[in-house]
Amino acid sequence: MNEPGPTGLRVTVDGQVAAAQPGQSLFECAESVGVRVPTSCVKQGKCRECLIEVESGAELLSPPAPQESHLGGRFRLSCRARIEAAAGEVRCHTLRRGTLRVETESCGLDAAFALHPAVTRDGERVLLDGAAIARGSAAEPLLGLAIDVGTTTVAVRLHDLETGARLGTQSFENPQRFGGSEVMARIRYDGEHPGRLLQRTLLGYLGRAIEALPCDPQRIFEVVVVGNPTMRDLFFGLDVASIGVLPYRSRTEEEFRAGRRQSTALSTVAKRLRLPVHPKARVYGLPLIGSHVGADAAACLLATGLAERDGLCAVLDIGTNTEVLVGNRHRLLAASCPAGPAFEGGGVACGMPALDGAIERVALRDDGRLEARVVGGGEAVGVCGSGLVDLLSELLRAGRMNAQGRFGHDVHRVDLDAAGRVFVAEADVNELAQAKGANVAGLRLVLEAFGATLDQVETLYLAGGFARHLDPAAAMRIGLIPELPKARVAQVGNAALEGASQALLSVSRRRFLEGVVERVEHVRLEHAASFFDVFVDGCQFEPWGVAVA
Repeated sequence: MNEPGPTGLRVTVDGQVAAAQPGQSLFECAESVGVRVPTSCVKQGKCRECLIEVESGAELLSPPAPQESHLGGRFRLSCRARIEAAAGEVRCHTLRRGTLRVETESCGLDAAFALHPAVTRDGERVLLDGAAIARGSAAEPLLGLAIDVGTTTVAVRLHDLETGARLGTQSFENPQRFGGSEVMARIRYDGEHPGRLLQRTLLGYLGRAIEALPCDPQRIFEVVVVGNPTMRDLFFGLDVASIGVLPYRSRTEEEFRAGRRQSTALSTVAKRLRLPVHPKARVYGLPLIGSHVGADAAACLLATGLAERDGLCAVLDIGTNTEVLVGNRHRLLAASCPAGPAFEGGGVACGMPALDGAIERVALRDDGRLEARVVGGGEAVGVCGSGLVDLLSELLRAGRMNAQGRFGHDVHRVDLDAAGRVFVAEADVNELAQAKGANVAGLRLVLEAFGATLDQVETLYLAGGFARHLDPAAAMRIGLIPELPKARVAQVGNAALEGASQALLSVSRRRFLEGVVERVEHVRLEHAASFFDVFVDGCQFEPWGVAVA
């Protein structure tokens, strides 16, 4: 760690402290301590990829340059932002923090299926759907990528297409966050800023993630992409304006309903997206279910086998835009819940993703003291979603918070560290309550539309990175998920990425899914007469569900 220079200036970037001098750019400060900032133009301000989020000390920096006119909030281009003060500290982070715990794993989803890749070989010829696209010896592998483009994070898997083996993973924060933390903000941003800035930034970061995989990228011959309709269509460079207005349908869905296309799936060649894979590789976007229920939800259907069983099951893929799936092979219902980013650290004063320094577990001791566990084991700098759930559960258990999220006794915040730098305020609890209310309303109303009750659900799958690291007992106590016997709750990790992998490795699974999504019934939560009442009930911090055995 560098000490502040003689000027008393320092820049902390991704937790690394750099001595700084007036006139230095944040990019140069990051370089001095070995923090790599993504760039294609090497500090010329042209590629707009060297994004950095300034947590504090923005007043010490130069005003935004013309190249930064597309940015708002705390975001800057690190090559344009220069230090102008004589003393002080700037705290900032890149959007490629290597310690981010993005979920790339799935568990309890070991569905057997026969390998049936679209990419095969005939001697030295590499075939895609039977047509030659490249040549190579038998010793050179045939590779493919599965990609889950989430609103907050992006996860990538590298597969050997002939064996199905997983050869590597990469993950990073979605750099499109400069356009807003949720999909409606991204839709507005994309419409107000020409030049496909959101797509270009995402593809630039993805390209570097691909280059970091343990392979020759030119041996990657197919890419399967999943995401909600906005994220998927932004990836492919499509206009997403129609998703932001009634009836909230993507251009692909509108064309499909009008009979102008056979499926809502998308397909293009890699060279059109300038991805660093084989230029003739196919990039395939899984089909959408409808409205804001997208290819990620469709991939969850594939991964969990929901459409292939007789028993009733449900899926909660919890995130900024939570998807709810309920059904079996006879009938399937789906809905989208705009929960917002609170449980992923957004909109919370000290909230943060699951990075080193994030409090991920909280316990309240008998003497009233809070005991916290920090990702990476170091000093706490914030609190992530699982830590927030633990904290609220413990406060509720101890009577230090009521069902309305109030602390009482003129207490308006709870400190999580001795110095009081990491805390949760009542205003934060309100953000969490609304996110929770959206999720609860989604599950309850979709079950109601199905004509089923919670006690008929054989398995509740909790999908996504946030859900993977939840303490289910804590989540049940605050009413985030329903009370169910432990054996009926399965935390399955990134089911969307698992579904993408299955579609990559098997054309048969892909075709099966394209047929399944056409019969999924989309439930519009806002059309339910009881929506407001159910949402308000869901905002209460109290258990709901069936008796726990």
